[in-house]
Amino acid sequence: MTVNSDCMRQTTQDTDLASYMTRAREACEAGMNAAFATQPQTPDKLLQAMRYSTLLGGKRIRPCLVYAASDALGGKQNTATPAAVAVEMIHCYSLIHDDLPALDNDDLRRGQPTLHRAFDEATAIIAGDALQGLAFQILADQPVLDAEIRVRMISCLARTSGAQGMIAGQCMDLAAVGNTLSLEALQQMHQLKTGALIQGSVELGALSAGCTDVSVLNALHDYARCVGLAFQVQDDILDVTSDTSTLGKAQGADVARNKPTYVSLLGLQQAMAKATQLVDEAIATLAHVPGNTQMLAAIARYITTRSH
Repeated sequence: MTVNSDCMRQTTQDTDLASYMTRAREACEAGMNAAFATQPQTPDKLLQAMRYSTLLGGKRIRPCLVYAASDALGGKQNTATPAAVAVEMIHCYSLIHDDLPALDNDDLRRGQPTLHRAFDEATAIIAGDALQGLAFQILADQPVLDAEIRVRMISCLARTSGAQGMIAGQCMDLAAVGNTLSLEALQQMHQLKTGALIQGSVELGALSAGCTDVSVLNALHDYARCVGLAFQVQDDILDVTSDTSTLGKAQGADVARNKPTYVSLLGLQQAMAKATQLVDEAIATLAHVPGNTQMLAAIARYITTRSH
């Protein structure tokens, strides 16, 4: 996969988060387009479905975290982009499957019909499967990355996206519908369902920069754990306070499905305070990370100020 490397090199000296996120999104999407262009044997309908689910918008928070962690540790775009692309493909595959009738049965995603509505349910299932496989292929095939680092990155993505991470959280989420959870149980569920892949994004960024220092990786893990939980708390808040056109998906869906949320457990004001507390904790951990961590801090703050 070859990607134009000119659009990200302002790196951490640029404190304009919106500009940074735009460049990160462009770099990631260029990487996804490049990856799709190298799949000549993929049936046209399947490739169209994969493109539909990945290239019709999105905040690209996870790729931004990959780039920001890499930049803080002196990494380069061409080594971070494979990780950014891989983690975003895993995220998009998870959204495709979450939206299916057997799970959340959603009709809208990013303001567009969900993949199983735009195509069909069978195509949505196999498109998600294909994106998952392609994500690992991208990490495995990158000559710009050291072989040992590639193995560690593949292991990280598998761990955080699979039965020890995101999928475990999804299973817990299904079992929680209609039940009242303790705050501890709710946090455990979301640390896996949402937080694990966010933690994986930060770790992948660090690894792409060649960082294997345990103390640095542990500090970044603590940062990402707080950011991941804050992201989910804010999602729960927006499900109550925002609207469908702003969210790009059905507002009030969690309430309608009787899902436990931070708002239902803590109330709106305490949930907002919880999100702020988590962001403060995330930023405090960056004192233990070398390099310029301004962008990681800015992304953490953005988590609780975003409107969708």
